[in-house]
Amino acid sequence: MTEQLTVRNETSVPILDALSDRWSPRGFDADHAISDEDLTAIFEAGRWAPSASNTQPTTLVAGVRGTATFDRIYGTLMDFNLAWADRASLLIAVTVEHERDGKALRWAEYDAGAVAAHLSIEAQSRGLHTHQMGGFHVDALAEALELPAGRTPITVIAVGQHDDSDAVSEQIRARDTSPRSRRELTDFASIER
Repeated sequence: MTEQLTVRNETSVPILDALSDRWSPRGFDADHAISDEDLTAIFEAGRWAPSASNTQPTTLVAGVRGTATFDRIYGTLMDFNLAWADRASLLIAVTVEHERDGKALRWAEYDAGAVAAHLSIEAQSRGLHTHQMGGFHVDALAEALELPAGRTPITVIAVGQHDDSDAVSEQIRARDTSPRSRRELTDFASIER
């Protein structure tokens, strides 16, 4: 198993290493066990993400590999995600509340995105990787986790340590090593100075 020793993503100016090194592999080490400290820190980072009017509409439901919650989340994944996500150390279902006390929480999914970003960067800073997935059966996940009415799962995040050994399928290793790209900064942001 080898880890990236240099900055993975070419940026136009230096940014935090946890951001410039971040990527979403699918090759996870099936023997890695996430420590209690890493687990707590990842959730603390998500907990302190910004939230519109401090409504905090996001709830995380997580299962460490080998637990019933992990299996319930994994069982709702679609297609290709089933081929690799069982090797992750942790699966997190990110859920949101869209309405509270009869009032729409307009920014709920935006807030949940901030939670996911914060916990992903904390994981990255600890030598772990995350992979966010939209390929899951929403209703099946809500049922499997017995979510209350009005709470919807919007993504599943796999967390673990990267593995590029032969224990990971060749197809996954090829995807993990394929070149990454982003739109040019000038296409991404319009800046008036």
